[in-house]
Amino acid sequence: MTCIIGGGREFVFNIHGETNCRHRGDIIIPQTTKTTWVLIADGARARILERIGPVGALHPAMASEYTAPNKPTREFGTDRPGRVVESADSARHAMEPRVDWHRFEKQKFARAMAEIIDRAAAEKAFDRLVVVAPPKTLGDLRAAIGAPARRLIAAEINKDLTKVPDHALAAQLADIA
Repeated sequence: MTCIIGGGREFVFNIHGETNCRHRGDIIIPQTTKTTWVLIADGARARILERIGPVGALHPAMASEYTAPNKPTREFGTDRPGRVVESADSARHAMEPRVDWHRFEKQKFARAMAEIIDRAAAEKAFDRLVVVAPPKTLGDLRAAIGAPARRLIAAEINKDLTKVPDHALAAQLADIA
């Protein structure tokens, strides 16, 4: 494989003169280089990091960190819970809400992150995926990520590393990513 640099762009050709590369903005990456995405998420915050090659540094794959409004459960439903009357006597009890809205919002955020991962997998933006999340969020992501992206999952880590700065993540993920 020969790399030719011209006009500020890098072109990669195989021995037959065909390009065997993947375009990523202004960067063209040879297909032989494995790209690993690391999804670090909890129920309301996520970021996607990328490593190109086996020993490359982790850097953001997306422009920003993803966040969801993390309001307390009491702010999702302002009405008092419904009341139920006992049939045997005149006692009245409050009914438990059927949905924990806080948990529902976390599941919705996990589905949104899974859509991003599924879209990127369809575009072949990465070859391997490492998912790092607390246990409940990890389960939500497992359920929401589509089959093509699920096949690319190389590792799952049940830790909350969303508050760990990027420079400290390399030590946490040295064996996996």
